Amino acid sequence: MPDRCLAEWLTLLEARHPSEIDLGLDRVAAVWSELIARRAQAGNPIQLPTAITVAGTNGKGSCIASMQAILLQHGYRVGATTSPHFIDYNERICIQGEAACDAAIVSAFNEIEAARADISLTYFEFGSLAALLVFADADLDMMLLEVGLGGRLDAINIIDADVALVTSIALDHQAWLGDTRELIAAEKLGIARPGKPLVIGEADSPQGFAEMIAATAARALRIGIDFSLHSQAEWFSAEVQAIDGSKRLFAHLPVAGLLPINKTLSLQALLSAGVDLDDAAVSRALNNLSLAGRQQQLDFNGVKVILDVAHNPAAAIALAHHLPPIAGRYCAVASVLSDKDWAGIVAPLAAIFDNWHIAEISDTERSTKGHTLVEVLYNAGLSGTLHEVADGGLEKAFLTALEEASTDDTLVVFGSFHTVSTVLNLKR
Repeated sequence: MPDRCLAEWLTLLEARHPSEIDLGLDRVAAVWSELIARRAQAGNPIQLPTAITVAGTNGKGSCIASMQAILLQHGYRVGATTSPHFIDYNERICIQGEAACDAAIVSAFNEIEAARADISLTYFEFGSLAALLVFADADLDMMLLEVGLGGRLDAINIIDADVALVTSIALDHQAWLGDTRELIAAEKLGIARPGKPLVIGEADSPQGFAEMIAATAARALRIGIDFSLHSQAEWFSAEVQAIDGSKRLFAHLPVAGLLPINKTLSLQALLSAGVDLDDAAVSRALNNLSLAGRQQQLDFNGVKVILDVAHNPAAAIALAHHLPPIAGRYCAVASVLSDKDWAGIVAPLAAIFDNWHIAEISDTERSTKGHTLVEVLYNAGLSGTLHEVADGGLEKAFLTALEEASTDDTLVVFGSFHTVSTVLNLKR
C-alpha cells in the first residue's frame, strides 16, 4: 500500500467514488464488519463508548459543541465527529475538544483501505469509519456522532445510538430526503433505536409525527411535552427529565452564544445517557460557548463581521431573528449550493440587508450558478453585485463589501460552509 500523507489521501478520496453523496448502509456496514473482524482476529477487539447520535436540519453542530463542552467540564473523555470542516479536515474528528492528528487519521485510512477489498466508499463514508476507529483507540467515555445527511441511510447510522437526538425538521436536501417535512422527519427518525431514548427538539410537528415516533419503539422525550425551556433577555432556564423520570431544573443559563434550544437539547440528551450533571459545571461549560460559523462574530479592520452557515429557509429565519437593529447598515456576502432553496433563504432576510455581494462557490461542482443567484435577488425586488469566480469570487465579494463598509456597518457572511470558510481563511 502506498505511503500517503493526509492531503494525498483526501485528494484520492474526493476523486475515487462516482458520487459525492450515495446514501445507503450496505457498503459501509460491510466494511465496518470486516474492520471489526480483523481487529478481533488480531487480538485488538473494537470497543466503542456510549454513543449519542445527532440528526436534524439545523442545530446539529451546536448540540455537539454543547454536549462536548459539558462533558469535558465534568471530566469525561469524549470524542466528536462533525462535518463538513471549515479549514482543516482534522476538524471532523475531535478527541477531548482537539482535532485529531494527521497520523491517527492516516492510520485509520490505511486500515479501511486494507479492509474494504473492492467495495467503493464515498469521501464521507471513509471519514465516518475513520472517526470510529480513532474513537476506538482513544479510551473514551462518550462519542458524539453528527449525521451527515438525513439519518436512516447515513453512514453514521451503522452505529446503534444509545441516545438519538433529532434537533429540527425543515425542508433541505429534498433531492435525497423527500420534498415534504413528513418524508424528511421519517428519514431523521431513522437514527432511533427501540427502547432507547429519543430526544426531539422539533415543536412544530409535521403531520403524523406522533405515529412516526411510536413506530420507532424508542423512549421519546419531546420539547414542550417532556422537557422545556423558558427564555428571557439574557438568561434562560431548562427543565429536563432525568433518566428515572424526575424533573431537573437548570436555571440562569446564558442566552448569549449558541441558541438556548440547542443547549437545552444537549442537557436532555446527556441526562438521557445517564450523565450525572452538576449545575455549576454546566454553567461554566455553557458560559461564552461559541462555535465557528454559528453567529460567530469577528472584527476585520474595525468592521464587525458575523459568520453564519445558514443554508436553508429555516436557518435564514433564525438568522434574521437574531440580527439586532444597528446604527449602520447590514451587508450580505452570500452564496449557496445548487440543492438549496436560495429564494427561500433570501425572503426572510430581504428587508434586513442594504446591499448584497454574491459569487459562485468555486471549490465544488454543486455551486449555484451566478445568474441564478442574481435572478432570485431581482425577482425579490433586490439588487446585488455578482463577483465572477475569475475575478476573485467569494473572496473578492467579501473584500469589496469590507472596503465599502463603515465602522457602524455589519457584514453578514452566510449560505454555506464554503462561504464561511472563505472568510475564516482570510483571518488565519
